[in-house]
Amino acid sequence: MTLAANLPQASSRKRPWLEALARHFPPGQFGRYLLVGVFNTFFGYGTYALLVAILDRAMPHGYILASVISGIVNITVAYFNYKFFVFKTKGNYLWEWARCVAVYSSAIALNTLLLPVAVFAIRRWTNWYAAAPYIAGAVLIGFTTIYSFVGHKRFSFRLR
Repeated sequence: MTLAANLPQASSRKRPWLEALARHFPPGQFGRYLLVGVFNTFFGYGTYALLVAILDRAMPHGYILASVISGIVNITVAYFNYKFFVFKTKGNYLWEWARCVAVYSSAIALNTLLLPVAVFAIRRWTNWYAAAPYIAGAVLIGFTTIYSFVGHKRFSFRLR
């Protein structure tokens, strides 16, 4: 008997935990989320970087305020993108926007707490002093992407 003969039998085993996880990420919806997310990420990081460039010259630690301001603008832009292109819900604009704000507010709070730590760590262990706020902001975006999808699917745009 060859190894290849055993492969179909081994791969046909059920993995209920994997199937349960996959139900949270429908292929079409998650694909659209990723595409819209790419736009939202570039738009969001662009507004953050622009505000860092402006506010860091005007005040110490301006990157923290830049994070909060850009977060509010980016939540509203992301909300409309997700509503119309990803979750495709009808009506409930204010209710869904408020829920979207709730999902993102926790991400902004966590980001605001972690950003100074990440900037400090990058500045401490690298020679990238001026680039540290930009690098830290980019790294933290990755963590919020997955959290946001699950939060929006299960809370912001869930069907009643």
